[in-house]
Amino acid sequence: MKAGIIFTGSGPLLVLTSYDSFTNPQFVEKMQAKGVKKFMGYEVPLDLCQKRYGEHYPVVLNDLRQTDDLRVLDYDGHHVFLSFSFQEFGAPFSYE
Repeated sequence: MKAGIIFTGSGPLLVLTSYDSFTNPQFVEKMQAKGVKKFMGYEVPLDLCQKRYGEHYPVVLNDLRQTDDLRVLDYDGHHVFLSFSFQEFGAPFSYE
């Protein structure tokens, strides 16, 4: 599982995915199905997501209404942006 902060036209999202990359064509397809056609972002450590989101983290992972390959952990852009330091960001990625 990977975690990433994805910056879209409407603000940042914190997502979890089982894909090997945030630019994997199947991941991109899932994002497009959610209305996100263009994005940039950074991978963030999965353990930090677990730590910062506490009990919400396993709830999202066990939510049967979502698929295993893409889960939105947080869609409150303001909260996502303030939950991580820039020093905690991994390598950037983008899709256009």
